[in-house]
Amino acid sequence: MQDNKSKQEAFCCWYAMLGNAAEAAERAGFDRESALIEGLKCLKSVKCREKIAELRGLLTDSGNISAGLKRLAFGSCKDAVYLVFADELPPPQVIEGLDLFNVSEIKRVKGGGVEVKLFDRLKALEKLFELETAFSDRDKAASLIMALTGTDEESDGVDDN
Repeated sequence: MQDNKSKQEAFCCWYAMLGNAAEAAERAGFDRESALIEGLKCLKSVKCREKIAELRGLLTDSGNISAGLKRLAFGSCKDAVYLVFADELPPPQVIEGLDLFNVSEIKRVKGGGVEVKLFDRLKALEKLFELETAFSDRDKAASLIMALTGTDEESDGVDDN
């Protein structure tokens, strides 16, 4: 069983990637029932917020768009599969706890079946690539401007100490 410190570190990693406190806490090893509360506790910590900012910097962006695309591209579909293959409709409290972020459509089909459509992972990856390329181009432009103006410090306001 993980200790609380390692769970908080794992939370920071997951939160930097997903941008969702409850899901990050659950994936970090906190109980599903208390995941949101534990995630919010982690976010209140200055040390945790600094770690998340550092990790997001390493991931090249801090936007929710990128986090959502990463969830679509790399997220789990196990809850959607569970829903499709369940013999009967689970109770509302179970459905409420399912992670259906990757689901684009759910409908009942004639004959009693359920059709679940998932978002296209390949399209999400393509959009992530476009976003990463845009960030890379922006950084190249900033480097060119710094070279042309003769400045040797970045003006991003981050203190490396």
